Amino acid sequence: MKILGVDPGLLVTGYGVIEISDKTSASRQEPCLIEAGIVRTKASEGIAVRLRKIYDALSEMIAELSPDVLVIEKLYTHYDHPTTAILMGHARGVVCLLSGKHKLPLVSMASTHVKKSVSGQGHAPKMQIQRMVQHRLGLKELPEPPDVADALAVALAYAAQVRK
Repeated sequence: MKILGVDPGLLVTGYGVIEISDKTSASRQEPCLIEAGIVRTKASEGIAVRLRKIYDALSEMIAELSPDVLVIEKLYTHYDHPTTAILMGHARGVVCLLSGKHKLPLVSMASTHVKKSVSGQGHAPKMQIQRMVQHRLGLKELPEPPDVADALAVALAYAAQVRK
């Protein structure tokens, strides 16, 4: 099973595709990294252009890699920063649209669940998530930027859930 994790953001959208063996398989292989990266936009481009850039880049990657499921974090905002949530919501909406357009099941997971699944702590800092993703996927270097690690963490959390 190929799992696409996405960390939607208007400036930087992280994505990562991992593969796990079938849960009925006798061997319990570790998840394998297929591809990871970011889609970066510029504030000067305007919101329509930025959303289209995110859509096009992720759509191309989905067509190329054919994931079986798309996983994102549930939207959360602190009441002190509603504008941030609204802007992230635009990028998240594009990701949800991609799920429908490509007929991919969409799974939303709480950030605390993702962090606990990957690191053992529901409020782990970004650096800890990066290190745990590096360890879990056997990477030589930390996944950079943190948006990539966050996307891979979402995919790993889903993988752990389906393997139970």
